[in-house]
Amino acid sequence: MKLSSRVRELNESVTLKLNAKATTLAEEGREIYNLTAGQLPFRPMPEFTNLLRSELDFLKSYQYAPVPGFADLRKKIISYLEQTRDIKIPADFDCVIGNGAKHAIANVLGCLLELGDEVVLLAPYWVSYPEMVKFCRGKPVIVNSSSFDQFEPSIEDIEAAINKNTKVIIINSPNNPAGIHYSEKWMREFAAMIKKYPDVAIISDEIYYELSYFDPKPTFFYQYEPELLARTVIVDGISKTLASTGLRIGWCVCPKDLAAAVSKLQGQTTSGANSLVQRALAGFDLSLVETFLDPIKRHLRDNSETLREALRTQKLSHSWYQSTSAFYFLVDFSQCPEIKTFKKSESDTNDYSFELCEKLLEKHGVAMVPGQAFGMPNTARLSLVMEKEPFKIACEKITNFMNGD
Repeated sequence: MKLSSRVRELNESVTLKLNAKATTLAEEGREIYNLTAGQLPFRPMPEFTNLLRSELDFLKSYQYAPVPGFADLRKKIISYLEQTRDIKIPADFDCVIGNGAKHAIANVLGCLLELGDEVVLLAPYWVSYPEMVKFCRGKPVIVNSSSFDQFEPSIEDIEAAINKNTKVIIINSPNNPAGIHYSEKWMREFAAMIKKYPDVAIISDEIYYELSYFDPKPTFFYQYEPELLARTVIVDGISKTLASTGLRIGWCVCPKDLAAAVSKLQGQTTSGANSLVQRALAGFDLSLVETFLDPIKRHLRDNSETLREALRTQKLSHSWYQSTSAFYFLVDFSQCPEIKTFKKSESDTNDYSFELCEKLLEKHGVAMVPGQAFGMPNTARLSLVMEKEPFKIACEKITNFMNGD
C-alpha cells in the first residue's frame, strides 16, 4: 500500500533506537541508568485509585462517555482552572476532555490549521509539536533560545517570526525539555506584544503547571491581559500531576465555537475519552494534588542540586542553569571537551547530540534523549525522577564523559 505524504513526511522519534539499545544492554547484564523517563515513577494517590475501584461497580463506567466528556467533570475542570490560575473563565468557554494533553493539542491544531498556515514554536519545544503541525499541513516556524537566557526566547524574535500566515503560537511553560517556566516579566511582555496581532491564536500547554519546585511559581500571559483569553486554548491533564500517564486523560479549555469543532473532530476519530477514569475524576478532590506532589517536588529539587554539584566538581559550571519546574534538565555538550571527538573542525556547527548520547550509553550505560528532538542541537535531556543514589552515580558518569573520560 502507498502511504500518504502526511505520514511519510513525519519524523520518527530519535529516542526509539537508543531506547532499544538501552533495553538490549540491560538484558545482557549491563547496569543501565535510564534518564529518559517522561513520567513520574510513583503510584497515584490512594484517594484517586480507590475511586477508580469503586467505579467498577457501575454500568455507566463501561459505556460510551459523551464525546466532549461528562458535563460535571468539564465544569469541575473549568472551576479548578479558575482557582489555580486565579482567573475568571469567560461564560462563552467550554472544556473538551480527550485522550491526554497530546490528543487535545492535535485536535486543536486539526481544527485551526489550513494548508500553509504557520505555527510559531519556541525552542526548546516538545518533540511532537512540529510533527503535529506538519501533519495538519501547517508550517512550523522555530524561535530559538539558550541556557544563557534561561531558555526564554526573545520577545523581539517571536514578533519577528509573526507574519500574515501566522495562525498559532504554542507556549509550553513549564517547559519540556528545559525544566523551566517563563518568568512573570516574560509573560507580561509577551502579553503586551501579542495584543498587536489579534488574528493569532495561542495554545498554552500547561501540563506541568503544578510541578514547580522553586519560587516564584508559574504565571501566564492571560492573567495580565485577560482579553487574550478570547483567543487562547489552555491545555492540561492528569498525566504528570497524578502520575497517571497511562490513563490518557487530558483536556482543552477554550471558546465554545472552537470547543464545538474539537468535539466534532473527536467524535469522528476517537469518540469520548475513558469513561471509568472520567467518573473517578468527577468524584476526586483536586485540591489533594498539592499534598501528593510536595515530596515529589522536594525530590526533584534535591536531584537538581546533585546535578549542579557534579557539574561544579568537574569544572563544567558553564553547562549549569537552575531548573525550576517539570522534571527535566538540558545538558549542554556544545562547549565540553568530549564534543571535540566528533567535530570535524573548530568551525563545525553540526549537531552531534544523537552520536553523543549513543556513545554515553555504550561507554557508561547512561541513557538520555538527544536534544535534536527538541530543537536544541548538541544537548541532551535528562529526567530528574530517578532515586537519589543511582541518580548521583549517573551524574558522575555524565560529567566524566563530558570531560572526555
